[in-house]
This record gives sequence, C-alpha cells and structure tokens, in this order.
Amino acid sequence: MPEGPELHLASRFVNAACAGLVFGGAVETSRCSRGPAVPFESSAYRISASARGKELRLALRPLPGALPAREPLALVFRFGMTGSFRLAPRDALPAHAHLRFYTAPPGPRLALCFVDARRFGRWHLGGDWQPGRGPCVLLEYERFRENVLRNLAHKAFEQPICEALLDQRFFNGIGNYLRAEILHRLGIPPFEKARTVLEALQQRRPSPEQTLSQKIRAKLQSPDLLELCHSVPKEVVQLGGKGYGPESGEEDFAAFRAWLRCYGVPGMSSLRDRRGRTIWFQGDPGPLAPKGGKSRKKKPKGAQQGPEHRTEGPLLPSAARSRSRGARRGPPEQGTAQQPEGTSLQQDPEVPPAPVKGRRRRQPAASGHRRPQRIKANTRSLEEGMSAS
Repeated sequence: MPEGPELHLASRFVNAACAGLVFGGAVETSRCSRGPAVPFESSAYRISASARGKELRLALRPLPGALPAREPLALVFRFGMTGSFRLAPRDALPAHAHLRFYTAPPGPRLALCFVDARRFGRWHLGGDWQPGRGPCVLLEYERFRENVLRNLAHKAFEQPICEALLDQRFFNGIGNYLRAEILHRLGIPPFEKARTVLEALQQRRPSPEQTLSQKIRAKLQSPDLLELCHSVPKEVVQLGGKGYGPESGEEDFAAFRAWLRCYGVPGMSSLRDRRGRTIWFQGDPGPLAPKGGKSRKKKPKGAQQGPEHRTEGPLLPSAARSRSRGARRGPPEQGTAQQPEGTSLQQDPEVPPAPVKGRRRRQPAASGHRRPQRIKANTRSLEEGMSAS
C-alpha cells in the first residue's frame, strides 16, 4: 500500500502534471465513491499538492475573475491500499476514477483523477491534516525524533517494535515495507519490545568536541533506528516513479523490487503480528513473537513449494489489484489530538483488519424433522420425495 514516500511522490506528480493547466467546471465523484461530494465549481482554477506523512493535501485555487466568485478549497487524502492520482484524457478515464477534476477549454480536455480500485482511500473537505498524527518522518525529522523520545513512557512502546513502527501518532509515514527494511538494516528482531530498543537512543549524544562533518559521518556510518525512519523513505523518493506518472511502468516497479533487501525477499522469514500484518525479517523474531506463530521463509522463484511452505507474498505498490476482489471493508479512520486509550491512529488505520477465521455453529434441527441431506437423484420423483422429508 502507499506509504509516506508514495504520498510524497504523488504530490510531486500532481504538481508536475498540473503545472500550467487551468481547470474548470464542477468536481465529479463516481456513483460508487465512498468519499463525500466536493461542492466546488469555478470557471478557472489551478490545482497544487503537498504531502505530510501518509496524507496528501490538494488545493483548488480560483483564478482572478473566475466565476462564480468563491474561496479556495483544500482536500486531504489518505490513499488506503491502492489510491493514486492520474492525468488522463477526458474521454478515456481510467477505471475506478472516483474523483475527477476537468481542465477548462481551450486545449485538450483532460482529467486529474483520484483512482482507487479497492476504495479504502478517503478524502475530507478542508485543509487540516488528520488530528493525532505525529510529525512527518520525511519532512519534519527533528520534530519526529523529539516526539518519539519524549513519549517513551506511552503504552504504545510496550508493544513489539514492529507494531510500534506502524503507530501513526509517532511514526507518521512508516508502513509495512518500510518497517521491515528499517529493522532488517539494524538487525533488530521485529518482536523486541519497542521501549527497550528506543530507550538506548536517549543516551546517544554526539560529543561536543566533534566537528559538524564528524557528526554527519558518524550518523552515516552507524545510523540509529529513528535516523533510518527518515533516510530509508528518502531513498524510495529518490527512486521515483512507481505508478504516479504516465511514463511509469514495469521499469519503475523493477527498480523498487531491486531496492528491497527484506520485504518479500526470498530467504526471509515472515510472521503475522497481532493486527494481522505480515512482518518480514531475518533471524530471531524476538521475545514478544506471537505464541504459536510459525516463521515461514519465502523460497526463491522456481523452487517447489508444497502447501506447508506457502507464505503470503508482499503487497507491493503496483501489485495491489491482484487482491482487489472480495476485500473486506475496514473500520473508518478516527483520531483526535488527545485520544483515550483504544481509539488511536495506531496500526495503519487505512488497512482493513485481517479476517478472523472461526467455525460455523450448526443450527439444531427442528424437533420432529430430519435434517435434509444432499443425495444425487436421477428422477424427479426421488427429488420430490426428498423435498417432502
């Protein structure tokens, strides 16, 4: 699913694609959209975007003299599992284009579309970021680091580090593939207690005798977990592409696959955390690993795999459509600045919960009646006899 780097790349794409374009008319939503209608109409307006963590803000600004006269409007998007923006010809809209902004004449008629095959993405009117989300790991590193280290007494850090990394109150922008890559680079077991891992960083202070270049070199040579939460997403941004422009395609996706060191890589093990999310790792899972959970290794392509060796493959950004059918609708996102326990933004609210398997309870047969049985019958008389019983 799109994580912080993908939202940042999406904002770059929108700004590049819409530069010089003038939009006009009403904003359209699809019939099956789960988002609210956008009551905005103008004869001439421009569109720009910015990103913060796992959210993107779209700004609609009317040009001077545009009719009807109105104030600018902002929308904030969360992409869910398959959301993205595309620019397409007006008469050739992509499938699942749930929100559409049309260009004004003259010139080729185009549409900026919010495309979301699984419809877990959301948008809301107004330019406010969702309350309760922490500073962005990409763009607000110092504030992000301070927010984590200042709140280590919070119960969120009693969880395994792999689960704490998905808590958007503290790690805004980190998702499933990023947490695996970050922990793998440091050799940290994913189910080590988060507070144990992070408390050591409070004691880490650069020597006052070090020069600035020495401090920078030390960080590059031995970065800590919070530094990697900033630098690893930056590496993904530098890769670019991954489906956010018309020129993007399999080449971008191949570059992303080649960049991965852990997430879905053959030879790595995987376990489901308490929220049903698969974490990829190498070596010991750690002391808080789920009881009864079996670590499974992903085999290289071409290796024979029986049912006992099959493991869940990663949901990479360009491959989400393979799971689009039969998706369960997740609970709505919620969050406030100071939320009571149990109503937080933790664990990637965009992701639907894993389905819980259970046995169906048999309904007792009514007294005096036998339970109907499935019997192959070759004649209508036998079938009628069965239905009568």
